[in-house]
Amino acid sequence: MPEKSPDVIPMISYEDGVAALEWLANAFGFVEKRRLLEPDGQLSHAEMETGNGIIMLGTPTPEYESPKHHKRNCEAARKWSKVPWVIDGVLVYVDNIDMHFANAKKAGASILTGLEDGYPGRRYRVEDIEGHRWMFMQRAATQ
Repeated sequence: MPEKSPDVIPMISYEDGVAALEWLANAFGFVEKRRLLEPDGQLSHAEMETGNGIIMLGTPTPEYESPKHHKRNCEAARKWSKVPWVIDGVLVYVDNIDMHFANAKKAGASILTGLEDGYPGRRYRVEDIEGHRWMFMQRAATQ
């Protein structure tokens, strides 16, 4: 972790935390900093960095359902997930949004919205391999 931790650190659960670590690194360019595994190989805790931000992730219990699987099993979740917005998710600022978008798309991310211009910066919305929603944004030159 950086010298001073950010004031807010998202903590995200994944059905397959190990696969998520590798996918988030490949698709979004996050850098793995810590990985703690259970004796059975399941991820108990991990930390990844991007810029000056940190996310934590883990695999809580066998009963946990990712957003992707929850949508399959719940009519209400299917309905609220039809919108392309980040319902529950994380906003991440990146330096080169066009390159980031191309890399996420190449890695198989589910693109919710293409690249958009506007205040407060160029952005896109995406779901990761387990259906967690992210917005990536490049700050406008005046910020």
